[in-house]
Amino acid sequence: MKKYIHIKREDREFIAKAFGITERSVFNAIRFDDRRGETELARKVRKLAMERGGIVMVEIPEIETLHDADGYMRQYLPNDVLLEFSREDGGCDVFHKGMKVRHYENVLVRDIPEIQNWASTLR
Repeated sequence: MKKYIHIKREDREFIAKAFGITERSVFNAIRFDDRRGETELARKVRKLAMERGGIVMVEIPEIETLHDADGYMRQYLPNDVLLEFSREDGGCDVFHKGMKVRHYENVLVRDIPEIQNWASTLR
């Protein structure tokens, strides 16, 4: 998943002047795009961006989620995957192209991103 820090133009300009770097360098740091590896300067730029009101954004594929009256939450992933979470027993069934490929028991909310990540790899 790609992530970035959303900040205003004025904040990008402020950060560039504060560190004596180009706006492109600021852009690379807040997009977590430091091709030479993680640098101390990039960490400092991101820290200042957050202090100035930046918001970390994560780009993920759109997932349709329905909370149905039959006690299930269903998520439809773009790769022909259906995640079917039971509110009654806490289980989750993963269907790929209509076939059940995995079952999870006692799913907690914190487990859902891991299930989504695994399911999104199905081809």
